[in-house]
Amino acid sequence: MSGNKKLVRQNFRDSVFKRDRNKCVFCGQTDNLIVHHITERNLMPFGGYIKENGISLCPDHHKMAESYHHSNGEEYPQGFHPNELYRKIGSSFEIAQKASKRLERYS
Repeated sequence: MSGNKKLVRQNFRDSVFKRDRNKCVFCGQTDNLIVHHITERNLMPFGGYIKENGISLCPDHHKMAESYHHSNGEEYPQGFHPNELYRKIGSSFEIAQKASKRLERYS
């Protein structure tokens, strides 16, 4: 991985953790946090490495969020649809896509 990509990923993680106050947005846990891409990286310009597409989750809630992607969107826990995750952080797919396109242009 190039140094620039590592920096982009680290900035993504740092900005999401800062916005979410270093806590899982569901339960408030502070240990072993994961930054989850709400919309999969391959569906976003520049991989969606922008805070508008990331959410801080504990391992248990990350597994629940991932279940949406692994079930082709058919079976997942209530509250874990991407639109619901975006609402939790005050974002949307459209906002994240625009922010990702801006990042892509300037990188």
